[in-house]
Amino acid sequence: MENIYNYIKEHAIPQSDALSWVEKQTHLRTNHARMLSGAVQGQFMRMLVQMTKAERILELGTFTGYSAICMASALDANGHLDTLELNDELEDLILEGFGRAGLSDRITLHIGDCKETLKRMLSEMRDSDNGNCDPDKQYDIVYMDANKREYCEYYELVFDMVRPGGLILADNVLWDGKVCQDPLPQDKQTLGIARFNDMIRDDRRVESVILPLRDGLNIIRKK
Repeated sequence: MENIYNYIKEHAIPQSDALSWVEKQTHLRTNHARMLSGAVQGQFMRMLVQMTKAERILELGTFTGYSAICMASALDANGHLDTLELNDELEDLILEGFGRAGLSDRITLHIGDCKETLKRMLSEMRDSDNGNCDPDKQYDIVYMDANKREYCEYYELVFDMVRPGGLILADNVLWDGKVCQDPLPQDKQTLGIARFNDMIRDDRRVESVILPLRDGLNIIRKK
């Protein structure tokens, strides 16, 4: 499989200097470099933004900013990406990467607890009269790559924040194949992702497909 991935990577569009810098700094300054989206998935997500003509994107889980740069680089001048990250120790690295990519004006970094930030943002989006989200403030794409134990809670919070026809992208939904094991491992991350995958399968408000891209990407379209 590694040979196949390397072949695909060699035939993808080369990553930018800014992405190369983020990748290098992630290896030098963190202990979790495997959490990077990587060149292939990054290019796939960039193309999704282009194909859907997305203007507003929400990301849950910035890490070091690689995926945010990939998606934001496909936005037009009026587009914007909001990205949420818990770890404030990564803030300087993230913001420098955005600056190197020339995207500081298109990306807003929100540091803090993901669920609490989402609740605040959702409250700000709702109409005070009818409680519905303002269509002008809804997102075209939401990318989930934060705490796997809380995917179900994230999904319920962001659902109304996504416009009809918009996409929710959930990363790591195969979790190194653990979700396929029988018996199912009982750690909280595996249980959280398995519960999320089942919930999406049974949710008639959406249609979805899981792609075996990297660690599994669930592409969910809101009807």
